[in-house]
Amino acid sequence: MKDMEFIRNLAKLINEESLDVIEIKEEGKYSIRMEKHAVQQVMAMPSVAAMPKETHQTDKEQTEVAAKEGVIIYSPMVGVFYEAASPGAKPYVSVGSRVKEGDILCILEAMKLMNELVSEQNGTIAEIFVKNEEVVEYNQPLFRIVTEDE
Repeated sequence: MKDMEFIRNLAKLINEESLDVIEIKEEGKYSIRMEKHAVQQVMAMPSVAAMPKETHQTDKEQTEVAAKEGVIIYSPMVGVFYEAASPGAKPYVSVGSRVKEGDILCILEAMKLMNELVSEQNGTIAEIFVKNEEVVEYNQPLFRIVTEDE
């Protein structure tokens, strides 16, 4: 039953590594394809508008970001930045998008949980500092929003 033990180890690997697909083909013997599609959990994020501006950026980079008009939205956690709900889907926002308080800006994945980051003001997305699927640090600038008051 070496084959069954091999399959059990593959199933264990999927659970431990959160992989969606493992495909193994052995010429003339077998073909195995395993998939795991986890249910995404989404929860609202805490307030991020008033976060301090400590990041891994240099002082010069921080000054340049802060000098531009608008409100900087910082990452409230370490995680993976997703611009859309799923691969191939339309991004929640792009540069020039108008947002209202409560609109979803992105999803941050942390510890296998999908967390929505929502806007806390009305305005226009002036800048997006990160790319889709990029790992972000706590307090890293993600967006610059020019509010309607500015």
